[in-house]
Amino acid sequence: MPLPIKGLALTGTSKITNMKRTVLILFLLSSVWSLGAQGIISGYVSEENTNQALPGAHILLEGSSIGAISDTDGHFRLKNVVPGAYTARVSFVGYHTVSQSVEVSDDFNTTLVIQMKPGDLELDDITISASNEQSINTFSPLDIKLRPTNTSQDVLRLVPGLFTAQHAGGGKAEQIFLRGFDIDHGTDINLEVDGLPVNMVSHAHGQGYSDLHFVIPELINYVDFNKGPYYSDKGDFTTAGFVEFQTKSFLDKNFIKTEVGGFGTMRGVAGLKLSSSEKARTNGYIASEFIRTNGFVESPQDFGRFNVMSKVSRQLNQRDKLILGTTFFTSHWDASGQIPIRAVESGMISRFGSIDNTEGGNTSRANLYIRHLHEFSNGGLLSQQLYGVYYNFNLFSNFTFFLNDPVNGDQIQQKESRMIYGYRANYTNSGSLFGRPARVEAGTTIRLDDVNDISLSNTIKRNFLGYSRRGSLDELNLGVYLNETLDITDKLTMSVGARLDYFNFSYSDRFSGTDNSEAKLIASPKFMIDYQLDSRTQIYLRTGVGFHSNDARVVTDLNGKDILPRAFGVDLGITSKITEKLLATLALWRLDLEQEFVYVGDEGIVEPSGKTLREGIDLSVRYQILPWLFADGDLNLTRPRAKEGVEGNNYIPLAPTFSTIGGLTFRMKNGLNGGMRYRYLGDRAANESKSVIADGYFLADAIINYTQPKFEIGLSVENIFNVEWNEAQFYTESRLKEEVDPISEIHFTPGTPLFVKLKLCFFF
Repeated sequence: MPLPIKGLALTGTSKITNMKRTVLILFLLSSVWSLGAQGIISGYVSEENTNQALPGAHILLEGSSIGAISDTDGHFRLKNVVPGAYTARVSFVGYHTVSQSVEVSDDFNTTLVIQMKPGDLELDDITISASNEQSINTFSPLDIKLRPTNTSQDVLRLVPGLFTAQHAGGGKAEQIFLRGFDIDHGTDINLEVDGLPVNMVSHAHGQGYSDLHFVIPELINYVDFNKGPYYSDKGDFTTAGFVEFQTKSFLDKNFIKTEVGGFGTMRGVAGLKLSSSEKARTNGYIASEFIRTNGFVESPQDFGRFNVMSKVSRQLNQRDKLILGTTFFTSHWDASGQIPIRAVESGMISRFGSIDNTEGGNTSRANLYIRHLHEFSNGGLLSQQLYGVYYNFNLFSNFTFFLNDPVNGDQIQQKESRMIYGYRANYTNSGSLFGRPARVEAGTTIRLDDVNDISLSNTIKRNFLGYSRRGSLDELNLGVYLNETLDITDKLTMSVGARLDYFNFSYSDRFSGTDNSEAKLIASPKFMIDYQLDSRTQIYLRTGVGFHSNDARVVTDLNGKDILPRAFGVDLGITSKITEKLLATLALWRLDLEQEFVYVGDEGIVEPSGKTLREGIDLSVRYQILPWLFADGDLNLTRPRAKEGVEGNNYIPLAPTFSTIGGLTFRMKNGLNGGMRYRYLGDRAANESKSVIADGYFLADAIINYTQPKFEIGLSVENIFNVEWNEAQFYTESRLKEEVDPISEIHFTPGTPLFVKLKLCFFF
């Protein structure tokens, strides 16, 4: 087994050479596989009728300890199986368990094709094992359909402990909160869709900016997530965790859906399958979405978004599959912006009013990718993907009103245009190491961001006044990773991994005429242990190093200092099926960041905030009350602190400390399905001394659907009790036009009041 290496940033030719040697040794060690003259079982798990892959399904050979979990493409492989007759038992939550006979021979690859029929939400179908993969971390289309969602960005809220806040009229990416982080728009969470990066490095509005609005919710096949920096295949921004979206490979039915709701909200979405048969070698679809709303604020948002997406997959032969995907989206909006409490309390405006109603913007994104899957004769699976992204962003904001310019005001424009080119490859295989079952995963990633024009300028009512900063930049990221998992015993599994990333930043300043560049290398070791205490209980330990990069403009200004601050994490947890109907997971965790650099895109500066420490408790509970009634709850406690601050003055502004989500979900055989949800975010410090508080909130939502083979009707209600709540809050210094002196206080955007939406969908 490879040994973990110390995760430190390296510079200089000799150090780079040493790291190359280390990576070479790791790969050589990964080749020490001993395959005996035993049988192999490989297979594919999918949903009946649609043939959609089911990732996270549990496969177990009854009467043995041999098992596996299907990967992201539904594939699984069992090696070193003693020849004989077996029964393979396949289980997955929300599907009927399948048992299938299989005969295994020496040195012969037996193939199983498992198709699962949707069924009740049965917790019996969750299997506890020593694997570090658990299907509880995968959300299916059923989860998404049974929770109120207006956009794919809302799907993020399915992640336990993750909250979002919109504060710019619906077109801008949401603010994200997770594990004691105010992640802003994506600084400390890695987001991907179909292998495409969502996080925008060196973005005009902020580092890691992540806009998921190019994804149509109805086309999501599943969502995978996990917390912490413990996963070798996840690189930049993976500190608090990651969320990965996979869209459907094809549609089982054509559909047309219309939705109407309050505040002039209208939405239409349609999907057309391009294949005549689910079993055709070529499958595909094209879908589009249009949304329009005025919003609940007094100044109409005039928000509009258009999406179109297509995907075609071709089974070239028994071992090769090709997938081609394209998406395009564009949106425009007006925004009321953040407003100060004093303006509302004085009666100057209502809580749905605005100070500067000329905020807003437009954005667009086009994606093109091609993915190739190849299964080798030895059972290895190679996935390769080549992609290109074209992206535009234009945003007008005013956070301080007349603080800096008492005459024209402080409205700013942030604008950029970029191309992203990338390649990624991933290889997985199972075998044996030192006579024990083992799995290896290795891969590489290449990403180049070419930003032709990125600028910050001063404006008045969207009219240009002058540039504050303007230039162009390139950012290159090369990454390699290796992870090996060894079943030390039938109950004990150990995973050791390492990731190596190289960055090259360059920035050309149009004002000064200077061109600067910096390069750096960083290594990130990972280590996991999973132990099956008994048939119902698993305990686990996760530890590893992650990082988030900083803006290329900041990197070149700092001459390469502290440009890739590392995050050191550890999770200790237990997952237990307390009864056949009750599943619980408890985790104690800690995350240390050696430096938090917060890039303030609104001012074009960097704010180093020093070392930080976050530690907390995560609790997740799932309970099946009746065959058709399912309850869940998640509770998250976090203590976020600045390490270098004085006690009592070391709070991290806006970092969440207590949150909980949960609800009831039902699905009946007559077609009725739905649920009621709640989410609660506690009060939190708005400044370092906690002398100012950002108010928490409690919200309740509900959804009910009646689903039949040819149609579906549904009703969703958000904020059932019409609670007055503040969605986004900031402790900001500002000055209104008539004020002499600036004032620092909470500025906020109001949250959605009672909102009712009706939907009607036809299948054909």
